Amino acid sequence: MECKQDKNKKNCGCTYSSCSKQGICCECIMYHKKMNELPGCLFPPAAERTYDRSVRKFIEAVTANGYRLG
Repeated sequence: MECKQDKNKKNCGCTYSSCSKQGICCECIMYHKKMNELPGCLFPPAAERTYDRSVRKFIEAVTANGYRLG
């Protein structure tokens, strides 16, 4: 399977500028899974900018603001 890093980078919601995984979704997901976290692209923008990728923070952000994925 071909990695579409350039295309993915255009839609990447992660604001952590020094991240080497931006646009490489498979590596990003594996990294955050290993850390028991979720990738930044799933978070509402304000919550993503906190860099807290915990499941707890995700649930808190989604339930507080009625955020919907997609």
